[in-house]
Amino acid sequence: MYLKVGDKVVVTAGSDKGKEGKIIKVLKAENRVVVEGVNIAKKHVKPNGQQSGGIVEVERKIDASNVMIIDPKTKKRTRIGHTTDKNGKKVRITKKSNEKLD
Repeated sequence: MYLKVGDKVVVTAGSDKGKEGKIIKVLKAENRVVVEGVNIAKKHVKPNGQQSGGIVEVERKIDASNVMIIDPKTKKRTRIGHTTDKNGKKVRITKKSNEKLD
């Protein structure tokens, strides 16, 4: 999977199309990601010793194919490519501006 925790992405499909956020969690086996502020659902929580009960809003997972990385240089969505740096280490780059991603 080409996405990592902390990447800034934009949603390209679904009811939250156009929303931006950072990736909170990557589920590689399911090919899904959790993006903050996207795909919000209400969850009923029982009270326990640490917290009170109630209705909480949580981010649900979405398919990785429905998000695209935001290019740090152009601030537009872009695809990801791979190349090797001087030390022979494989790095991710953006296709639009050839900018290296962390």
